[in-house]
Amino acid sequence: MRVDKAPGRNDPCPCGSGKKYKQCHGQGA
Repeated sequence: MRVDKAPGRNDPCPCGSGKKYKQCHGQGA
């Protein structure tokens, strides 16, 4: 999954998990 504009770390993850971005796909970024 590729996002052009990365969401804020405390924003909901765009993958739809409902988790915060930093606790989901944001970890490897």
